[in-house]
Amino acid sequence: MKNILITGGAGFIGSHVARLFVRKYPDYRIVNLDKLTYAGNLANLADIEAEPNYVFERGDICDFEALRSLFARYDIDTVVHLAAESHVDRSIVDPFTFARTNVMGTLALLQAARLHWEASAGGYGGKRFYHISTDEVYGALPLTRPDGEPPYGEEFFTERTPYAPHSPYSASKASSDHFVRAYHDTYGLPAVISNCSNNYGPYQFPEKLIPLFINNIRNRRPLPVYGRGENVRDWLYVEDHARAIDCILHSGRTGETYNIGGFNEWKNIDLIRVLIRTVDRLTGQPEGHSLGLVTYVTDRAGHDLRYAIDSSKLKEELDWEPSLQFEEGIERTVRWYLDNQAWMDNVTSGAYEKYYEEMYRGR
Repeated sequence: MKNILITGGAGFIGSHVARLFVRKYPDYRIVNLDKLTYAGNLANLADIEAEPNYVFERGDICDFEALRSLFARYDIDTVVHLAAESHVDRSIVDPFTFARTNVMGTLALLQAARLHWEASAGGYGGKRFYHISTDEVYGALPLTRPDGEPPYGEEFFTERTPYAPHSPYSASKASSDHFVRAYHDTYGLPAVISNCSNNYGPYQFPEKLIPLFINNIRNRRPLPVYGRGENVRDWLYVEDHARAIDCILHSGRTGETYNIGGFNEWKNIDLIRVLIRTVDRLTGQPEGHSLGLVTYVTDRAGHDLRYAIDSSKLKEELDWEPSLQFEEGIERTVRWYLDNQAWMDNVTSGAYEKYYEEMYRGR
C-alpha cells in the first residue's frame, strides 16, 4: 500500500486530485491535509469522504511538529504538495502570509519528509515528494503581434526558462520551487516539480476570474476587467491537470521539472465574452444581454502580459495532453456552477467557514 499525503486536498485543484486518486487507486491510502482556510471546503469532497481509503486531517503545513506526527502516524511514503496561498491580488495586500505558507510551509514539509524517510528501513527507496507550482514563476512573455491577435507569439515557457517572478505570490512559489530542488540536490530527496498554467473547472473558489464572472453574470453584478483586458493566459481544465499530476507522480523522472499547459491562450476580454455568451444562452437570455456588465478598472500592479506553456516534454515523455477542447470545458464549467448554486451561495456567504470553525473549535 502507498500512503499518499495530499496537502491542500480540500482546495480547488487538490480536491480533484484527491477524488481521482481515491477512486483510481483503492489500494492506496489517501491522507488529505488541509488547514481549511477560506479556499478549503470539505463540501468539495462530499462524494468520497466515506471511502475506506480516504482520511481527512485538519492541519497547517507550517506546523512542523504536527507534520512529524502525521508522517509517523500514517507512515507517509509519498507527498503531493498542493497547499498554497494562490491569489495574486491577496499577495499584493498581504505578502507575509504568502511567504509563511508557500515558503516556510513547503520547507517544513520537506524537512518532515526527509527526516521520516531517512529513518525508515528502506530510506528513500519507493518515496517521492511531488511539488505542484505555477507558470507565474517564469515572469511574462511578450505579445509579438502588434495587433495583439492570436496566434500571440512564438515564445513559450519551457522547463529551461529562467525564473523572473513579478508578484509576491509568484516570488513565494519560486522560492518554494528552489527549496524543493535544494533538498533534492543536497539530501538526495526524491523530488519532482510541475509548473502549470491557469486552471478552471468545478469547485474553484469564486475570487478567480471564471467562477467570479459566472456568478456575477447570474446575479447581474459588474464584471471588473483589469486595464483593457488585453492580458493573455493559457487555460487548462482542472481534470486534465489532475491526470497530468497522476502521470508525473507515477512515471516522471526524479529530479525533473514538467510544465503542464493547455495549449489554449485567450485574451481576458475575449474569454469574458465567451463566458457572457455561454451563461446568457444557458440561462435563457438573449445573446449579448450581459455585455453591459463589463466594467474596466485600474490595472493590477505588475500585471504580467502573457503566460504560455510549452508542454512538449510532458507529451513526449509521459504521453499526456489535454483531453478537452476549451469550448467543451467552458460549457461543462458554466453548467456546473449554474447547477450548483447552493455550493456557490454557501461559499460566497462564508457560511462554510463558520461551520468549520464550530466543528473544529478546541481541537
